[in-house]
Amino acid sequence: MLNYKTNKFVLGVHMETIPVQKNREYILDIIDITATGEGVGKIEGFTVFVDGAIPEDEVKIIITVVKKNYAIGKIIDLVKPSSHRVKASCTFVGQCGGCQTQNIDYTYQLELKEKIVKDALARIGGLDINQMKVHSIIGMEDPFHYRNKAQYKIHKKGLGFYEKKSHSVVALTDCKIQSKQSSTTIQYLNQFIVENKIPIYNENTHKGILRGIVERVSYYNDEIMLIIVINDKKFKWSKELIDFIKENLPNVKSLYLNINTKKTNVVLSKENKLIYGKEKIVDSIGDLKYEISPLSFFQVNPIQTKILYDKVVDFAGLTGKELVFDLYCGIGTISLYLAREAKMVYGVEIVPEAIEDANTNKALNKIENAEFIVGKSEEEMPALVEKGVQADVIVVDPPRKGCDEKLLASIIHMSPKRVVYVSCNPATLGRDLKILSEGGYKVKEVQPVDMFPHSLHVECVVLMSRDM
Repeated sequence: MLNYKTNKFVLGVHMETIPVQKNREYILDIIDITATGEGVGKIEGFTVFVDGAIPEDEVKIIITVVKKNYAIGKIIDLVKPSSHRVKASCTFVGQCGGCQTQNIDYTYQLELKEKIVKDALARIGGLDINQMKVHSIIGMEDPFHYRNKAQYKIHKKGLGFYEKKSHSVVALTDCKIQSKQSSTTIQYLNQFIVENKIPIYNENTHKGILRGIVERVSYYNDEIMLIIVINDKKFKWSKELIDFIKENLPNVKSLYLNINTKKTNVVLSKENKLIYGKEKIVDSIGDLKYEISPLSFFQVNPIQTKILYDKVVDFAGLTGKELVFDLYCGIGTISLYLAREAKMVYGVEIVPEAIEDANTNKALNKIENAEFIVGKSEEEMPALVEKGVQADVIVVDPPRKGCDEKLLASIIHMSPKRVVYVSCNPATLGRDLKILSEGGYKVKEVQPVDMFPHSLHVECVVLMSRDM
């Protein structure tokens, strides 16, 4: 039974207390923030999450959801704003889900990211951060207009991005974290869609033609690749689109149709059709150049990527004599960066198209001491060992889910002198470092790098070596 005065459930002698009620208002001090950007407060020790709140805010909220171990509140009034709160430069903050923390001073954003990394290492990894060197996070001088890739969703009101935790589209006129080109792209593509009355795809009914548009911009030479995602085998407006692009968006040097007729949330299918311009555009990291195709994975922040990769090379401690394994190598960006300082680099990646791009980039940069292999890292690395190839240094750059357990076991078994772990997810980083630590490795240095300003995502480079 529920006593509404005390909000206690009484079942026999068992009593569970939840000190908040749905639709009730409370004053809450925000003491922390989650990795997904919700403010955290406590009411009689009970956790309450509040979207849009930041540490040191005092807010008036209404409780919208009550669970056994937490509640969710919505801000009614900002009673006392945090000293870290700033006015966001983007007019769509609070609507678009692309930026979590644009309302937080950038210096404090960096502090929060450092804390997220340290918390993950200690709480999930079980590591003593005082026994390693955790460097200050490397931020950006100008944390705006850094992204070289946009995946625009389509709404009847225009191009945009999803709302936070929703598939409702917020139509935009510009974006403060995308390239400066984005506002022009949005303006003219909106114009073309309206003038030609192109049917917009509805993910509920699976009707309509235009599903989305992907824009890739080269930091190296400002060239643009546009990928028009359609729910059909044909696009009857192709000629009109090409003519329109030539006239209004002259930096577009590559124009593709991506045929995606499946009922899926995956943005791009594997079926691409070039209808105008070049098959690939070229981008760069430092003095290395990379050809980018529609499905290529390439870091979205080229300025910070160079900083990240320089740190990978530094941690690898290469003298020109080492054999290096680069696992989850993608299109070979890190492999080729390492090859300039190593005797030989072996890159492994499960996506065949990525390995094709890696070999193209190898030739483009005239690098001969790199070999790329298609397959699962946890299978191909032991196969290399069986052939007598022993790594002195292993670099791993896994997706957000982290490394496969079999791969970690193989690394421990092989026992290279150094392991350099590049991570985009502190939680899975902590988990994997715990396994490697239990296998005899010691974390020496951790370098957080802010690849994604105005979000709470943070990249890290970690150096581990055998604990002798």
